[in-house]
Amino acid sequence: MNWSFQKASQMSLYHHRKESLFQRLHIDLTLLILLALLSSIGILILMSAEHQNIGLLNRQATRLAVAFFAMFIIAQVPPHALKMFAPWLFFLGTLLLLGVLFVGDMGKGAQRWLDLGFFRFQPSELLKLATPMMVAWYLAERRLPPSHKHVGLATVFIAIPTVLIAKQPDLGTAILIASSGLTVLFLAGISWKIIIGVIATGAGLAPVLWSFMKDYQKQRVLTFLSPEEDPLGAGYHIIQSKIAIGSGGINGKGWMHGSQARLEFLPESSTDFIFAVFSEEFGLMGCVGLLTIYLIIFIRSIYIAIQAQDTFSRLLAGSLSLTFFIYLFVNVGMVTGILPVVGVPLPLVSYGGTSMVTLLLGFGILMSIHTHRKLLSS
Repeated sequence: MNWSFQKASQMSLYHHRKESLFQRLHIDLTLLILLALLSSIGILILMSAEHQNIGLLNRQATRLAVAFFAMFIIAQVPPHALKMFAPWLFFLGTLLLLGVLFVGDMGKGAQRWLDLGFFRFQPSELLKLATPMMVAWYLAERRLPPSHKHVGLATVFIAIPTVLIAKQPDLGTAILIASSGLTVLFLAGISWKIIIGVIATGAGLAPVLWSFMKDYQKQRVLTFLSPEEDPLGAGYHIIQSKIAIGSGGINGKGWMHGSQARLEFLPESSTDFIFAVFSEEFGLMGCVGLLTIYLIIFIRSIYIAIQAQDTFSRLLAGSLSLTFFIYLFVNVGMVTGILPVVGVPLPLVSYGGTSMVTLLLGFGILMSIHTHRKLLSS
């Protein structure tokens, strides 16, 4: 009896020390395990989508290592410091976007990059974090729900980077940044009258927006409405994606046995359409499992937002959580044909560097908010 009690006490002390270690490192163990699992699945699917291209896999692994290190570093920064630097980060990001507009590098028909000689990057990625931080900073010191005046000024903060990025043009990133800012407004408790009014205004301005869209953007919308009109041209991507998803059936064809990617029928199989590769190889059951991992990450993130100790942290954590869900919804939606193709990667699974770093920096902020809260309350 005494031995059992002593053993239980030792196990309890072990788990307490283990938990304290992660608290001291400002790492949320649950999120870390889930994010590592999701990233591992991404490497697994990339091996299949890129036919075991070792060079590409090494680059992805290196980028993952950098992204997780960046997450660890930002997790050490307390929320009050993030709040203090939020307007300066937003101002710097906006200046960089203006720099892209005038002296940015072209790539794939878009002017999105800044070349500093030793480093080339997309400033729009910085705004994915700076925009919700700025809006949360502004609203945190105001009475909530915000007045019409404060909603109007917050909307200006959202519109500035959104318009600059849309002009590059990068409609997918512009939508994500607008969403990240608008979710802060939504969480701040704006009136449903304002929400309905904005939706009605947006619907009314749709013809005006259409006239400002570039030809390829109009083509994406028309292809979304009827991809079969041009099956070998504009509609080819989505048609092949649907074929890949449907051919996976319930259990899938097995890892590295998907014909659409291996025979190169599916374009962008390692980036925008990697979910179609996964669906063909692992079927409906695999998709349910993958989406369950995303769901648990989202629920954990929302829990962190609810437990946050101040208004700025709650608004920012809630926005980062919802933006992560929007990433997932837009990618899966465009791959399955329920949304137009806008070039949004599948979070932590698609091949890429900058978006991965931005996502994990966001999770680092969530960890900072949660672990610093625990330390303060102890």
